[in-house]
Amino acid sequence: MRTGHDIKRFNMAVKGRSGIRRALPFLLPSLAGGLLFSLLPIIISLFLSLTDWTGMTPISLNPVSFLPFIAGNFVGLDNFSVILTTSEFWAVLSHNLYFIVLYLPLMLIFSMTCALIIGSRRHGSQVYRVLYYIPVLTSWVAGALIWKWLLSPVYGPVNNFLAVFGIEGPMWLQSEVWAMPSIVLASVWKDMGFYGMILLGGLKAINPEYYEAAEIDGADRCQIFFRITLPLLSSVIFYVVMLSLINAFQLFPQVMVMTTNAGPNGATEVMVERIYKYAFRFGKMGYAAAFSWLLFIVIMIFTLFQKLGERRFVSYDN
Repeated sequence: MRTGHDIKRFNMAVKGRSGIRRALPFLLPSLAGGLLFSLLPIIISLFLSLTDWTGMTPISLNPVSFLPFIAGNFVGLDNFSVILTTSEFWAVLSHNLYFIVLYLPLMLIFSMTCALIIGSRRHGSQVYRVLYYIPVLTSWVAGALIWKWLLSPVYGPVNNFLAVFGIEGPMWLQSEVWAMPSIVLASVWKDMGFYGMILLGGLKAINPEYYEAAEIDGADRCQIFFRITLPLLSSVIFYVVMLSLINAFQLFPQVMVMTTNAGPNGATEVMVERIYKYAFRFGKMGYAAAFSWLLFIVIMIFTLFQKLGERRFVSYDN
């Protein structure tokens, strides 16, 4: 015999299925677009990673001609084997990791600073709200060109400013040591507004009664920030770190615009830059597809490690 709770659950399930059927016609255009422009290219790239296709011969998605094409160019896991046994892959992976080590702390500090300034409701915070988000709206090509001019060793304002104090500025983008830090500075400038907006949303979600109670107990600003704000903001910070880590592995436009041939001695060679060059400059589409799948595996490994640490470091109690 069914209880009232069972009947209620049954009715909710029926309503849920009915709601899905009603919403399906409206979701079909988006689902079709996702399948056609996202899932299908992913599947095709997996097949191409097992071939030596150069990109110069036509390819048809018709299964009758596509499968013979794959069979005729099939090399198995040779592309993956060659990539993993060459020093180039590990070099560009180390460059990506070096970028992340510099980028993540700076991005979190500046994004949090932006969020705190805007959320403080101080005089001028409305103007700052507009200014700090302008880089987000700027295209990467324009932003990278601006930074390339700023860091020019000859006529760049940064080195000219340092010269006023008798400091000889480095070569920046022409230096093997300073090329990647220069990319990091431009990336932080471009991204801090976007992540600052996400952190601002998390700050607004914190119950103000916690701050009122802390002030009554005599806590200062540092104690409030480290004992209340950061713990209650841990879930949002975790999301920002995960999102920024994924984006950092896809570092590409600023490298292509700001540096020539991936910097001096390949100092700014990164994963996506290698994928682009192998595919569109060297005519190795299959090799580039294998490189992209290895990048996917690397991102998945780092994401899984982050998820494992989520229960220990993240609190969802507000």
